Amino acid sequence: MGVPRLLRVNRPFRDFWTGQTISLFGDQIALLAIPLLAVITLHADAGQMGLLAAVELAPSLFFAIHLGAWADRSRSRRKLLIVADLGRAALLFAVPVAALFGVLTMPLLYVVAFLTGSFGVLFMVSEQTVFTSLVRPREYVEANSLLIGSRSLAAVGGKALGGLLVAALTAPIAVAADAASFLASAFFVRRAEVPEPEVASEDSGGLAAGVRFLRGKPMLCSALAGTATFNIFNTAFWALLVLYATREMGLGSGAIGIALGVGAIGSLVGSAAARGLGARLGLGRALILSFVIAAAPLLLVPASPGPPWVSMVLLTIAEFGSGLGVMVLDVGLGSFQAAVIPDQLRSRVWGAILVVNWGVRPIGALAGGLIAGLIGLHATMWIAAIGGIAGVFWLLPSGISEIEEVTDEGLVYRDGSLEPGALRALPALEPEPTPELEPLPGPALEPLPAGAIAPLQPVAAAGSRARAGAGAKT
Repeated sequence: MGVPRLLRVNRPFRDFWTGQTISLFGDQIALLAIPLLAVITLHADAGQMGLLAAVELAPSLFFAIHLGAWADRSRSRRKLLIVADLGRAALLFAVPVAALFGVLTMPLLYVVAFLTGSFGVLFMVSEQTVFTSLVRPREYVEANSLLIGSRSLAAVGGKALGGLLVAALTAPIAVAADAASFLASAFFVRRAEVPEPEVASEDSGGLAAGVRFLRGKPMLCSALAGTATFNIFNTAFWALLVLYATREMGLGSGAIGIALGVGAIGSLVGSAAARGLGARLGLGRALILSFVIAAAPLLLVPASPGPPWVSMVLLTIAEFGSGLGVMVLDVGLGSFQAAVIPDQLRSRVWGAILVVNWGVRPIGALAGGLIAGLIGLHATMWIAAIGGIAGVFWLLPSGISEIEEVTDEGLVYRDGSLEPGALRALPALEPEPTPELEPLPGPALEPLPAGAIAPLQPVAAAGSRARAGAGAKT
């Protein structure tokens, strides 16, 4: 299997993809290492685990719209990505340093989580404009498949590696690996030079311009409501999973890491299948199916009957199925959003999306911790797993199932109609090498004698003007 075409012909996208792949591996390590650090080293309870997840997600609620407006008026969104990467690296390096000197506490973890979450919001509102500057609209699904594929690969290797690193070298060392991955991301993002869209003009609207745009796009609103519903329950589920797996399922850090890592192969399958599934079913119907697949397998976790080895198998299957669905959802939804949001509003619209889509997550994390304290972990995991399925009901009446594909011209529907997409400058691509042609077999052609070809006659000026006029009318 060769190198994907987009990585061969588009060097700036290749650099961007490389940086994100490295960073995503670090993220997956920290996604397991930080909760394990809190549970095993600092003996956090359910309420503290919910608060830890909430403070990292809270910046989306507080800062997303403001940072989106700032990014839209920034001359270089790429530089904002670099600032966000370097800021997160510095903060995460503080965790192993504090552990080394014996001053690591839950309040310090809260501060680090909140500030890294703030830099993460800055990265997310800026990233989409850089992404659409790197590839053409008809390549959105292909490019998203590559980026989401990296996330899937990181989920497979990163979670397993995170669990093994915590078991072998302690959680603070695993967090340091995540910090180093952000330095690598900053390096490659800096290499991914590409002309960016013009800075948003003063008459393009203020902070609320992104919200107003969303209101005028009913399908965007329905998709946002669906993902927000899924995320509020899914965040509660994952905020409590490590605690539930250790206390109720009897699994250690290594077993959790291996189960999640092996199960995350489903994410790889989903990212690889997303493009073909969208082509076979249509982009919209693949999105609706993905909402169900992303949520339903998580029911296996609270349904686990008892022995640790059975619990480990069910956790692996749940992660496989959910990961597959989430990847198909992310590829399709990201391509749909990129096609309809104009460049001059992109960061502000993404800020508005993050306020809802990520803003509900701290609510889910906090609610999960509080409810678990009242009715117990097991019952709360059932509520979180069942509730995630409800997100699909927002999409069913929205008409999103009629979307067939994304092209350079816009959205194509099942009946053949076209909704023009947002206009933007198309990136220049490095041409693929042209193979040398073999000479045709047979005798060599004799040169034509002099005078065999008559000279071209000049065309009358009136005829030229007539053809130019006809062309102008059509």
